[in-house]
Amino acid sequence: MELSAGFARVGRRWSALTVVALVIAFLVAAPVLSVFSNVFMGGTSGTWSHLAATVLPEFLANTLVLCVAVGLGVASIGVTTAWLTTMHDFPGRRFYDWGLILPLAVPAYVMGYVYTDFLQFVGPVQGWLRETFGWRRGDYWFPDVRTVGGAAAMFMFVLYPYVYMLARAAFLERAGGMLEAGRSLGLGPWGCFLRVSLPLARPALVAGTALALMETLADFGTVSYFGVQTFTTGIYRAWFSLGDRIAAAQLSAALLAFVVAVLALERASRGRARFNNTSRNLGSPNRQPLSRGAGLVASFACFMPLFLGFLLPAGLLLRMAVVEGDAQFGGRFLHLARNSFSLAALTAVIAVLLALVLAYAARLARSRLPLVLNRIVGLGYAVPGSVIAVGVLIPVTRLDNWLAAGWESAFGVNPGLVFTGGVAALVYAYLGRFLTVALHTVESSLGKITPSMDDAARSLGFGKWPTLRKVHIPILRGSLLTAALLVFVDVMKELPATLVMRPFNFDTLATQAYTLAADERLAEASTAALTIVAVGLLPMFVISRQIVKGRRVET
Repeated sequence: MELSAGFARVGRRWSALTVVALVIAFLVAAPVLSVFSNVFMGGTSGTWSHLAATVLPEFLANTLVLCVAVGLGVASIGVTTAWLTTMHDFPGRRFYDWGLILPLAVPAYVMGYVYTDFLQFVGPVQGWLRETFGWRRGDYWFPDVRTVGGAAAMFMFVLYPYVYMLARAAFLERAGGMLEAGRSLGLGPWGCFLRVSLPLARPALVAGTALALMETLADFGTVSYFGVQTFTTGIYRAWFSLGDRIAAAQLSAALLAFVVAVLALERASRGRARFNNTSRNLGSPNRQPLSRGAGLVASFACFMPLFLGFLLPAGLLLRMAVVEGDAQFGGRFLHLARNSFSLAALTAVIAVLLALVLAYAARLARSRLPLVLNRIVGLGYAVPGSVIAVGVLIPVTRLDNWLAAGWESAFGVNPGLVFTGGVAALVYAYLGRFLTVALHTVESSLGKITPSMDDAARSLGFGKWPTLRKVHIPILRGSLLTAALLVFVDVMKELPATLVMRPFNFDTLATQAYTLAADERLAEASTAALTIVAVGLLPMFVISRQIVKGRRVET
């Protein structure tokens, strides 16, 4: 009796929706669990020992240098531009408010291709220098962009908008009364910034920097093209060149340790400190107009990150596509675009549906289990695409081998690989990586719907699913479209997981751009790269509209 009563209590707490959410969370987390399950397995070829004795120190050193340089770079650029546009008035400020987020539309590997062509020995910059001053090779020194420092610069100018957006929001939220209190205590502009605004905005700054560092750790295209050996390039080489899945999984686990360390540092940096705004004056800041000279300096400081991170690379891509031309533009391009758009659309639709189920389960649950599951699902975005790919391939390959053995023993015919190297496995990897993007968007919007609306629907005789279909979904329509758009763009830009898991003879715009750029056929890669940038602008326009609306509210 006691046992049956216990099962009854569990059944009441675990509804069918909670069970479905549990299954979804397990499937999404399975790739990461698969990677960890292979950490302590011994490789028969001794690949891991060879890697540890030869290239692992280089992987570690390059990764540390990239993290330190990118962290300092994005923090300084993001904080400076956010403070200038939030607290001061100068020429072009209204444009920079939303224009500074545009570099997020440019993938770092596309930025690397463009700047390599622009700054290499036969490129326009060095060609102009030789023609103008009559120099020859050896007569002058010019920095090499294809180095660790060059890769760090690419990441800085692409990823600083993470810090800019979060810092700007933090400065706006805490700008009213706290700054007035600081001024009443005799603090000047720099004192208010260093002793009031910056400490209060610290969680946002650290969170934005952590996002940029996770994107840096996940990158493959840029570091591979620049010849910088990191964990992502090592994973790819161990899997494809050496054919050792155990070594690839162990390198993936080491990269995961870096990601966990970044997240732990972000959490530990807060300590027990609290960053609440206790002022009752939550109004927008009174922007200080700058003098003509100071205004020009501020405008230049905001223009340069936008110019280097978006305007220049986009202009160079457009020039290569129009002037030099893409020999593969035509049927081949349309085929690649169809592959990319089909994968992105399919993944976006599935991600939004799964996110809606997970968010709705958490809303209706009587326990904290669905909330915990959603946090587990959210870890996928912090895991690099190469790690997700290895985590998917290992169990899927084992499943294929088991199915092939069973089919051969039963029917005497080996069907070969069924799931490995297929579109289904690739979409599964995308979902493991980007489901959290849709989940956070849906959760945020669903949380704004008051519980009284659910009560009103029940009083009218609606159950759980009719309430979701007839009440919540109409209200969430805009957020669902936004979530789908964000996932769509992320899939379009994703490179490492696509390179590892794409079916044979199946290319996308991202893999085409990478392959052609690696062969130094940058003009032919320009159309695919420009298309990826153009698609990436779509969510930037959505965000910019929100910024403009917020600016209207401020004024």
